[in-house]
Amino acid sequence: MNFSFQVETRDKSSKARTGVLKTPHGEIRTPVFMPVGTQATVKAMTNEQILDAGAQIILGNTYHLYMRPGHELIREAGGLHRFMNWDKPILTDSGGFQVFSLGELRKLTEEGAAFQSHIDGSRHLFTPEKVVEIEEALGSDIMMVLDECTPYPADHEYTEHSMERTHRWAKRCKDAQTRDDQALFGIVQGGMYPELRKKSAEEIAKLDFIGNAIGGLSVGEPKPMMYEMLDVVTDVLPEEKPRYLMGVGTADCLVEGVARGVDMFDCVLQTRIARNGTALVRSGKLVIRNAEYAKDFRPIDEACDCYACRNHTRAYIRHLIKTNEILGATLLSIHNTRFTIRLMEEIRGHIEAGTFQEFRREFMGNFRI
Repeated sequence: MNFSFQVETRDKSSKARTGVLKTPHGEIRTPVFMPVGTQATVKAMTNEQILDAGAQIILGNTYHLYMRPGHELIREAGGLHRFMNWDKPILTDSGGFQVFSLGELRKLTEEGAAFQSHIDGSRHLFTPEKVVEIEEALGSDIMMVLDECTPYPADHEYTEHSMERTHRWAKRCKDAQTRDDQALFGIVQGGMYPELRKKSAEEIAKLDFIGNAIGGLSVGEPKPMMYEMLDVVTDVLPEEKPRYLMGVGTADCLVEGVARGVDMFDCVLQTRIARNGTALVRSGKLVIRNAEYAKDFRPIDEACDCYACRNHTRAYIRHLIKTNEILGATLLSIHNTRFTIRLMEEIRGHIEAGTFQEFRREFMGNFRI
């Protein structure tokens, strides 16, 4: 096998743990935050800047890369690693969330998800088999099964029906896989119903994927509800396999997710809010575009070691944002990405030192949403 996962340290008072996930393109130390490169690029950042931020792995999105430039072109280029000149691990989402976000432009059947392109209105069909075919053409180290992301709120009957279809699609994805140099992860669904989450985790675990993801959270539900679902799921998913919480990346959720046994996280938040002039800091956020920072000649965060904080002030970055200079989005993206990765490095250090619970209490006590 080209993959292995080893838990190295466990926190005595929670489910937090550190580990090492080995892939064909290198080792990943967990818990880990994965910057999102939806269209084969982490927005506003070069590969060198992403590496300088400490990224161990990035994401690509199957739906968007299928639409543009097309998976066959990327296959011809030698796969996604060569296409974007990134030699570390890559995870590709199945595109299911994007398809299900299309609303009236898509229709679900047992066969798969039929949808119209958000670009030109052309018609397409994502079956589990088709998604695996696309992801194998992309050549990512970790690929995700096609699932149905249940909306919030949703009634019990709909959620159960959706969950069961996700299980059937997961089995079809596994049967369709032909490459042994890519790890296929299953996805747990079940909405906000603990008994369905438990059942889904049990069924996905039986399929014996290399790793397991938790989908359908951070879709509008209150955070305590998300934490409750995480507790249910991580009690069931096998401890010897990596657990990935999809689409979650605020600092408080990272800390609380790790405490509940999650190993992998991703989110578009870091670069999205950067383009809107907002920086992530220990207490929450700084809206740098606000007038109060016009004459603030301090770095974004005096404790941060990123390029932006080492070289530029809040006042300068605010000027760039207000004048729509691209560099403003780049500097804030560098900072937000490094801030989040540095937080994960700090979390790993506290788990290894046996001080994670003290860190968790202090961090959450100072964090403001």
